[in-house]
Amino acid sequence: MRPMVLLFVALFNSILGLSVLFPIFGPLGRALSLSELEVGLLSAGYALMQLLLAPLWGRRSETAGRKPILLIGVIGFAVGFFAFGGVAWAGMQGHLAHAPLVAALLGARVLGGAFSSATLPTAQAYAADISEREKRTSAMAVIGAAFGLGVIFGPAIGAGLVELTGGDLLAPIWFSASVAVVNAIFIAWRLPEPEPHRPLEPAPPLGDLARVVWPILAIGFVATVASVAMEQTVAFYFQDRLGVTAQDTPKFVGAALFVYGLVAVFAQGYLVRRRSFAPITLLRIGVPIAIAGYVGFVFAEGFLGLTAALAVQGLGQGLLLPGVTAAGSLAVGEESQGSVAGLNSASTGVGRLMGPLVGGGLYQLLRELPGVGPELTYALSAALLALVLILLWVHPRVVGRAP
Repeated sequence: MRPMVLLFVALFNSILGLSVLFPIFGPLGRALSLSELEVGLLSAGYALMQLLLAPLWGRRSETAGRKPILLIGVIGFAVGFFAFGGVAWAGMQGHLAHAPLVAALLGARVLGGAFSSATLPTAQAYAADISEREKRTSAMAVIGAAFGLGVIFGPAIGAGLVELTGGDLLAPIWFSASVAVVNAIFIAWRLPEPEPHRPLEPAPPLGDLARVVWPILAIGFVATVASVAMEQTVAFYFQDRLGVTAQDTPKFVGAALFVYGLVAVFAQGYLVRRRSFAPITLLRIGVPIAIAGYVGFVFAEGFLGLTAALAVQGLGQGLLLPGVTAAGSLAVGEESQGSVAGLNSASTGVGRLMGPLVGGGLYQLLRELPGVGPELTYALSAALLALVLILLWVHPRVVGRAP
């Protein structure tokens, strides 16, 4: 098998393990008597480690090799999820009071995030190593397609596991950790160490790189905040809007995210790969479509309406994310691919840190305010992306030469 195919499989397995939790994270939090903000804090702790350590892991992969760092990320993911599942089980059994439970859950998430933050920047640098610059956007779309497929099957598997186990909200967590163990074995056995493009000069300091690519990083940050604020609250929103129980919520959320993932994979695996779009073009097309999805989510009625809005947002997200990663990769030399991938992961890590807090906190506030609905959470996501769209048209060179 070609290295890109093997990388696709490895990354797909990682995203599958993460996305299995999407439909159950909200119901699990409520089953453990956590508030929406506390559930957001758990996601934020995970994202904080992405922010702090992703650039260092990306830089480290330049010298230690892509494969060893990728293995560290996947094994760390497994350890973190086994720990999280054990703490959640103890909480459901009543062995931990509320404050120690929250602290232990947060510790498990921080542990997992610290090591799994190595996965994405190393995978992006790996893709850059095995692709020529003129095919870089297509290579980054492969990574996006792995994400999309993971989002297709993960939530459906998570919801199915809850259903098959009679409402056991911990079953998807054990599954995720086990998938990570299998993935680590696969990487160690089959994935070769790539032969990187030979750099003409040493990689510049991270600070110098950040000054070059900061507009791209800013766009990735804003898009991530908008998306994660939605992801963090989507299970709450489905449960509240549809009036279903915590045990039934994963079925509806899993089905909707399955459609979301299908559309995102179509965008990344077909549209981006088959068309030679410049990064600025992908962003100019993808951002307004994503905005339309968020606006649709505000006004959607019933399961079909909510799912259709998610699908539109998935199409936009599937176009704009490869645009961000490709723009960052093409903005620097071959000697800095791991470093810029780490910076990109850090910027999205800030978004994943802010998104759960903004989304979870705002959702809780709006749900409790009389005369105001939590759907305004998604109006904020639309407004954030509207700012990006204005920037792209007023200053198109923020992501390179405009077409």
